[in-house]
Amino acid sequence: MRGLDERSGSLFSYVDLEARVPRGHPLRAIREIVNAALADMDSAFCALYSPFGRASIAPEKLLRALLLQAFYSIRSERQLMERLDFDLLFRWFVGLGIDDEPWDHSTFSKNRDRMLDGDVAVKFLASVLAQPDVRGLLSSDHFSVDGTMVEAWAGMKSFKPKGQKTDGNDEAPPPDGGRNAEANFKGEKRANDTHASTTDPDARLYRKGSGQEAKLCFLGHALMENRHGLGVDARLTRASGYAETYAAREMIECRADRPTAVTLGADKAYDTADFVAELREINVTPHVAQNNKRRRSAIDARTTRHAGYEVSQRIRKRAEEIFAWVKIIAGLKKTKLRGIEKVGWAFTFAIAAFNLIRLPKLLSQA
Repeated sequence: MRGLDERSGSLFSYVDLEARVPRGHPLRAIREIVNAALADMDSAFCALYSPFGRASIAPEKLLRALLLQAFYSIRSERQLMERLDFDLLFRWFVGLGIDDEPWDHSTFSKNRDRMLDGDVAVKFLASVLAQPDVRGLLSSDHFSVDGTMVEAWAGMKSFKPKGQKTDGNDEAPPPDGGRNAEANFKGEKRANDTHASTTDPDARLYRKGSGQEAKLCFLGHALMENRHGLGVDARLTRASGYAETYAAREMIECRADRPTAVTLGADKAYDTADFVAELREINVTPHVAQNNKRRRSAIDARTTRHAGYEVSQRIRKRAEEIFAWVKIIAGLKKTKLRGIEKVGWAFTFAIAAFNLIRLPKLLSQA
């Protein structure tokens, strides 16, 4: 017999969130790793909050919610809170009960400065990698490094000469067309030395290669271990021609303090005599791709003759998978934050989220 299309719900409902989530759901394995990592950071969280006053929302819940935002490509914190209100899976992962009210979206903005002061993103990434099951997956000998552009939350019309007044009564009245009036930059020379963005002063005008469009952006850098392609370190710097080599040196230097040499794979952009010499000084074998275009490469047959060089050149391309996920899935192709510190926090946290996506499958295979 046909069932009735009843629209009214039951007066009482007993919902067990734990029973609603399937046993084989990937978020179960991720949640175990996240909870263990956050438990190890308990002392760091305690240092960020005063022992007196009204209790705030637990930072563990805030971080779990931000992980969901990265996993499911949720555009804003406002939409994240709307999803948390009705999605039982989200409530279970964050740690909210069925009757608990989600907090206001502005809570993330208020707590972001506290998270920055405590360097929470870096500590969370390190805590995830320090878990006993995860540590066994990492390589301690072979690494790869790469960089990518992260577009700033600033338009080209905000790139104006330095010292130009843009607020108060000294600002010129906008022309016809409103606040987003037409602008013609033809024939005008604009450079980072003479111009700066009024929206995000930390952003720099940069282009990845000749013939490509210049954009206001930052440069994100990631250090990847070669065994399973997990990100083990991350940096975000102002865009410049030397930022990639400087960031690579900082990230690999703390892992080169050992008797045997470690290898570092990289693309042609890192093939400079100074960078290669610096790596050799700190006991790092530079497996850098040769750049022989109108110049002599700093990498010669002493390095390329070994079989490990070819392996590093093949595996180093997996770093692009990290950047693709961070920019397309986690939403950092064009950041919605301003300032190098906030964007850098989001970039490092997204690298940790990428690792968490990969870990359930890697741990099951192990």
